[in-house]
Amino acid sequence: MESDAAGRIEDARLSEALSERYLAYAMSTIMARSLPDVRDGLKPVHRRLLYAMHQLKLDPTSGFKKCARVVGDVIGKFHPHGDASVYEALVRLAQDFAVRYPLVEGQGNFGSIDGDNAAAMRYTESRLTVFASALLDGIGEDTVDFRPTYDNEESEPVVMPGAFPNLLANGAAGIAVGMATSIPPHNAAELCQAAAHLIKTPHATTRDLMAFVPGPDFPTGGRLVEDPETILQAYETGRGSLRTRAKWSQEHGRFGSWTIIVTEIPYQVQKSRLIEQIAELLEQRKLPLLADIRDESTTDIRLVLEPKSKTANPDVLMETLFRQSALESRFSLNMNVLDAERVPRVMGLKEILRHWLDHRHEVLKRRSQYRLNAVEKRLEILEGFLAVYLNLDEVIRIIREEDDPKQSLKDAFGLTELQTEYVLNMRLRSLRKLEEMEIRKERDGLATEQTSLKALLDSERRRWTRISKELEETTRVFAKGPYGPRRTMIDAPPPSIDLSSAEEVEKEPLTIILSREGWIRAVRGHGIEVESHKFKEGDGFRQQVACQSTQRICILTSDGRAFTIKAAELPRGRGYGQPIRLLADIPQDADVVSLFVIEGDGRQLIATRSGRGLVITHQDLIAEKRTGKQLVNLRDGDAVFACIKAAGTHVLTLGENRRALIFPLDQVPVLSRGQGVTLQKFAHGGLADIRVMDLAEGLIWAEGQKRRVAADLDGLVGRRALQGRPAPVWMKPI
Repeated sequence: MESDAAGRIEDARLSEALSERYLAYAMSTIMARSLPDVRDGLKPVHRRLLYAMHQLKLDPTSGFKKCARVVGDVIGKFHPHGDASVYEALVRLAQDFAVRYPLVEGQGNFGSIDGDNAAAMRYTESRLTVFASALLDGIGEDTVDFRPTYDNEESEPVVMPGAFPNLLANGAAGIAVGMATSIPPHNAAELCQAAAHLIKTPHATTRDLMAFVPGPDFPTGGRLVEDPETILQAYETGRGSLRTRAKWSQEHGRFGSWTIIVTEIPYQVQKSRLIEQIAELLEQRKLPLLADIRDESTTDIRLVLEPKSKTANPDVLMETLFRQSALESRFSLNMNVLDAERVPRVMGLKEILRHWLDHRHEVLKRRSQYRLNAVEKRLEILEGFLAVYLNLDEVIRIIREEDDPKQSLKDAFGLTELQTEYVLNMRLRSLRKLEEMEIRKERDGLATEQTSLKALLDSERRRWTRISKELEETTRVFAKGPYGPRRTMIDAPPPSIDLSSAEEVEKEPLTIILSREGWIRAVRGHGIEVESHKFKEGDGFRQQVACQSTQRICILTSDGRAFTIKAAELPRGRGYGQPIRLLADIPQDADVVSLFVIEGDGRQLIATRSGRGLVITHQDLIAEKRTGKQLVNLRDGDAVFACIKAAGTHVLTLGENRRALIFPLDQVPVLSRGQGVTLQKFAHGGLADIRVMDLAEGLIWAEGQKRRVAADLDGLVGRRALQGRPAPVWMKPI
């Protein structure tokens, strides 16, 4: 009989029909394609691949089978999608540069880190690895639920037992509708240690777990250059961005030559594409310090970078490459997974480990109950055997003479239905006396096991103790072998490197000379006498600074601005130079306060006429524009008075009112910009002089004076922002 709905047409709003169908598509993509399960870390296609290979008995000790056979079984029984996508998933599980712990062992061409594709599935062969076996361990012992396949002809597991922490160990990546996941690989032994600690200390924090899992462990190695707080925040929230760099070393050659050898590259970076990118940068002349790149890789990565000059700085050379090429990359962490109820959620490190442990606890309970049921069934059978062994002649007579031997046996010996069936199916050779002894021995062993299993199922504490022992064993297994040691080293964020020397400038010593009228020039060499300088009529010497031609010079003006000039760009020769205002847009109402060399870890103390001050790092002083960078926010009528190197323990300030104060340097805050804090209070006037010194070493106030020791200065020591005490006679502004 035909259905009443056949041929019927119903009106529906297009927007409602589209939204309903798109929502169904979105949920299908999220649940059945893109997001991994938190319990076993697998997507459906990977789970079906492993289960199909398990059915084909492709365990680590068996022979290989053609990948075409595996793919055929997967798409025929479990996964009704294209064979190409299934084969790509299988290939990735076998690539040791793509996954930290390969779940498939491949034989044949499975691609390379250069981006080469794998051979066709008819040529390659595969089998499971020990890591996949750990995921499947106990799958035939009612440890997980099964569901019908798409055609209802067979069944497939909803999730794997997962004795291996696959989700975090191998990571995952996927894009669904409206959400995505990106989980980095980790070290399995570290994960097991963290999980064991979580069992012992359920209230452990993510920071506690990071003592065991300090960060991701990528299959390609490299260096993770992030501070622990950044990694901690990513692990707590489940979201973050982690910076990775290639691992390199300097290899020295003859006559002072050297090369850079890159042995590990960031995760998911194709080596061939990386070389092409660096070659393109060379053609575009964006890498002035690099002469050539060669690929000398075999099974191990070896990229050779040749500098243009042996006087180049290798750290500067690599910094230019890190900034412009994939030798440095960022891994976006987004730990979005399906929980045990199949709900997508973003989880942190602790929550993921907690869900995995809860799954292992459930697997242990189900496996123990399955074993207990099997033991009790076998004990029941053995008790029946022993019952009939007491009178074998009567058993034989009943079987030969009775019309209904089954019921007669049950009545005569008090057997159950199961026991009677096994007694009737017993072989004649089992009736010997030796067999009875074997049965009693087996019964006693099973009875002991039954008691142990019941005790395990009745005590949650015992179950967690068992899981802890399993984790210890797993840790020992995964800590050994080629996959055991950590590959990715975790380093602190690298210090900022001055790339001014990355330009094609020959390194040579220079002395920068600044006149009172603001004329600046560079003279080759160091240790130049002031008397040898020549200036225009009416002008004179103001300051000189020794530096290298590859360095940068900072100019601080009275309006609180900092300007950066490259030493190599200053006018040379024995002339008068050129006005400094032609090199930097210094306002006409501002004057140069200080001129100094920018150093990587240098710090300066800046003080204003009114007695306010701050400490600022050299990196914050760098200004790429001609207009400079405003550092000090000045009040009306105030101006920058001095800018001196902040190297010492104490600061000495002298006011125009002849009162002096000495206070610890660490009482002045380090700022990137601002008004600063009060250094010394003045009833009238302003700051007349300021010094930074080491109080233990004392102070030589002016040339020709003796050194004043700490005892001579003790009366001036106090806290910052005091008015100070009357200055000694010898302390006069210079």
